[in-house]
Amino acid sequence: MQVPFTRPYLAGNELLYIEDVLTSVCQGGHISGDGKYSRMVHETIEKTFGARKALLTTSGTTSLELATQLLDLKFGDEVIVPSYTFSSTVNPVVLAGARPVFADICPDTLNIDPDEIRRKITKKTRAIFPVHYGGVSCAMDEIMEISADHKLSVVEDAAQAVNARYRGRYLGTIGDFGCYSFHETKNYTCGEGGALLINSEDPEILERAEVLREKGTNRNKFDRGEVDKYTWVDIGSSYLPSDILAAVLYAQLEKLDEIQKMRMEIWDTYNRAFKPFEERGMIRLPVVPRYAEHNAHLFYIIFRDEMTRDLVMSRLKSSGIRAVFHYVPLHSSPMGLKMGSRKKDLPVTEEMSSRLLRFPIYAGMEHEILEYIVQKTISILKELE
Repeated sequence: MQVPFTRPYLAGNELLYIEDVLTSVCQGGHISGDGKYSRMVHETIEKTFGARKALLTTSGTTSLELATQLLDLKFGDEVIVPSYTFSSTVNPVVLAGARPVFADICPDTLNIDPDEIRRKITKKTRAIFPVHYGGVSCAMDEIMEISADHKLSVVEDAAQAVNARYRGRYLGTIGDFGCYSFHETKNYTCGEGGALLINSEDPEILERAEVLREKGTNRNKFDRGEVDKYTWVDIGSSYLPSDILAAVLYAQLEKLDEIQKMRMEIWDTYNRAFKPFEERGMIRLPVVPRYAEHNAHLFYIIFRDEMTRDLVMSRLKSSGIRAVFHYVPLHSSPMGLKMGSRKKDLPVTEEMSSRLLRFPIYAGMEHEILEYIVQKTISILKELE
């Protein structure tokens, strides 16, 4: 049996809505960005999650780029980020000429440590980019308090956290900006896509976001009839996904809770099955604080050492099960070292990343496959006792 690590789930209406987009062209519709389904997705995200404004982008990466541009970072500015994240979190910072300052993570949630944020703040610090690892919320009250005390902006990298919450509030709606991903590896997908959530009450920020997203033009104002022509008014790029992709995403969002329920059932099955091994001190399972309602984006086990992790990963692979580790910490990556970071700078990040193994989880996973993964893993763990 061959078990993939992840597989996109089809909610049911994707093809119907794609056909609707293509058919609408004959009635004056269009397949480029900000069409009918883009507007429907924007409205769904805003209404469901309570975001002031949502704007679809071509990826989670470009939503982070757009948020970073709205901060107006300058050369020499600093942004505090976890090292335990994907390169997309920090690339926009570097592209803006600013410097990412890597902070260590909490050993329980693997999210950025608020105490580390406090230690890393300097006169050059402009923003904090918390990453909600695996859809489990960072300690947002502390982070927002720190940001208020030091007048810093907060950009939530909620790429893995769509439909997850912190004390009842949806992730991505707490900081100044929130960034979602709809890549095929995420809970809800259109293949490639993302969204920027704007939580500021400042109308100028929303207006500038629309301009940056539309190649630096005021086309959105023109489309709404607010100006008689549109023109180049600022810098910008093309961040709009096709309405075909928005149609696929809308079909996914229609089944928002149904998809999450399927993933949660898999997550809970893993957690119950492996709990006895945690109680015997062999492994550690994910920690979900009481303030967090996660979205079952991923399930992982932390082993006692890297050698055991690699052995279990190899044994699962030989059984056809694709279990994988996660990020190489950015501060110890070739690019991180080039920018002046050093290995051993962030001991918790390095220790946790070397012992973590992620398990297959995706909506629609057949019961037989889930049972196969669980039984094979239990068999391996029993041999290691």
